[in-house]
Amino acid sequence: MVIQNSTEFPNQVIAVIPAAGSGTRMGLTKAKQFIDLCGKPILAVTLSHFQECNLVDRIVVVVSQDDVDFCHQEIVDRYKLSKVLRVVVGGRKRQDSVRKGIEAIHDPCRWVLIHDGARPLVTNGLIEKVIEAARDFRAVITGLPVKETVKEIDNKGRVLRSLDRRDLWVIQTPQIFRWEDIHLAHQKALKHGWEEATDDAFLIEKMGIPVKIIEGEYDNIKLTTLQDLEIARFLISRKSA
Repeated sequence: MVIQNSTEFPNQVIAVIPAAGSGTRMGLTKAKQFIDLCGKPILAVTLSHFQECNLVDRIVVVVSQDDVDFCHQEIVDRYKLSKVLRVVVGGRKRQDSVRKGIEAIHDPCRWVLIHDGARPLVTNGLIEKVIEAARDFRAVITGLPVKETVKEIDNKGRVLRSLDRRDLWVIQTPQIFRWEDIHLAHQKALKHGWEEATDDAFLIEKMGIPVKIIEGEYDNIKLTTLQDLEIARFLISRKSA
């Protein structure tokens, strides 16, 4: 694969960070991405990794409409996140939010790197590894091989079969795609009603584009429950000890 030169694409990599979740599964009154995580809001911790990564040129953050001003003032400005290109309003579902983030990229761009705002323990090393892998593969995602036994069940909870875990991976973000591929994939999803996507690679797969998976990191957890938040605090405290 030939990477176009920087004069044609002054922004080689733009990160889209969807962070429009409500935090209802945590039983909270405010969005989970603004909860304190060892002294900083979760979203600020996440964005700081992309701010510090030399291979990421710009960042688009996607939040709910009520949180746009707060995100500008209390996250972007307060923590001097100069790579943030813009903060945009998300949609009803994560898929809608990612699409809106991609549509907000008005500048020339080679790659779109997508990462969940609620995965604040991602490392610069993993971000760089994904971007470097995009030099050889058109679409790259991260994940971990399944360690437990997995069974398929019917709608009554009865086991249909056991699945071979050697062929199964749990998928994470970051994920990276060519801008033209992921933009077209989300436009097709909107047009044809592909609403079952649980990650962006699903839409790329629907277009028949091969997707390469590389190993992620066990600490790169998504904060969905209060227990996840406590685990994240423990992991951070362990690294700083």
